[in-house]
Amino acid sequence: MAQHHLPDDDQTTLLEKKEQRVEPPPMFQVVLLNDDYTPMEFVVLVLQQFFGKGREQATQIMLKVHREGKGVCGIYPRDIAATKVEQVTEFSRQHQHPLQCVMEEA
Repeated sequence: MAQHHLPDDDQTTLLEKKEQRVEPPPMFQVVLLNDDYTPMEFVVLVLQQFFGKGREQATQIMLKVHREGKGVCGIYPRDIAATKVEQVTEFSRQHQHPLQCVMEEA
């Protein structure tokens, strides 16, 4: 008759993995800041192009930026957030807009 049981070391390994829970990396929100020069339509374009927002959601975020001074575009790990900030800043400068994009710990 064959014995069907897990070797002891398999169970130990499972327990050790559970206890070694690593803190998730800090997440960062990418935020657009309001200015008096960047056209609303350009902000909507940025939200669609760099953050994958649909037109309606992009318009809502743009209005939040306009009314409240800033709006969150998305929450990402540090590297992705930093890349998005760079891409948006570069794109804005290429189009001669002063749009500011920053990241803050979420």
